[in-house]
Amino acid sequence: MDDLILTTFNWVPEMPRGYVRDLRVRWALEEAKLPYRVQSVPFDARGADHLAHQPFGQVPWLTDGEISIFESGAILMHLGRRSEALMPTDPRGRSMAMEWLFAALNSVEMASVPWSIFVFSGITDDAPGRKLLDKFLGARLKHMEPILAEREWLAGTFSVADIVMADVLRLVDRFDGLAAHPACRGYVARATARPSFVKAHADQMAHFAAADATMAAQSQR
Repeated sequence: MDDLILTTFNWVPEMPRGYVRDLRVRWALEEAKLPYRVQSVPFDARGADHLAHQPFGQVPWLTDGEISIFESGAILMHLGRRSEALMPTDPRGRSMAMEWLFAALNSVEMASVPWSIFVFSGITDDAPGRKLLDKFLGARLKHMEPILAEREWLAGTFSVADIVMADVLRLVDRFDGLAAHPACRGYVARATARPSFVKAHADQMAHFAAADATMAAQSQR
C-alpha cells in the first residue's frame, strides 16, 4: 500500500500555528495509525500545481495513490472508510458520525470562524456586526451544550466527527468563547488530551518551527 501524503504550507505566521487545518488530518492519521508523509508547498507562491490540487490555494490536501482530495472534511470521510478507529462500522453509528461531521462544518464552524476573526481583529463588542456574530455563535453553543453534557463522544465512540467538532470549538475556546459553556469546554479538553492530538499538534508546530530555522539560516548567508 502506498503511503498517504499530506500536503500543507511550508510556513505560516505565528497566529494560525496550531490551528492550520492539516492538524485535523494529522490527528486522524495518528488515531488510525496509518503511515503517511508530509510534503510542503510555498505559503507565499501558490502556483498552478497547488491550484490543481486545491483550487482555492489553501491547505491541506491528501494524496492516496492516484487520488488527491482537498477539504479537511472530505479527507476525514475518506480516511474514515479506511479505519474503524475513525468511523463506526454499524450503519447507525456511521450515519451519526457523518451527520455530526457535517454539523461541525456547516452549523458550528459557520458561526465560529467569522466570530473568531472579529475577536482577533479587535472589533469591539458594540460593533453591529460583532453583536450579530455573538448571537449567532451563542445560539449554536446553546444547542451543543446539553448534547455534550450527555455524551463523551458524538457518535458513541470517538470518530472523525469529534476531530472536526473539537477542532472547531477549540478555536472558540482560544478566545475564551466557551467560558459560559462548561460541557463544550470539557469536551474540547477530553479530545485534545488524546495522545494522537498531542502528537499531531506538536508535529505541526515543529514543522513550522523548522521553517523558521531554515529562513533564519538563509537570511544570514
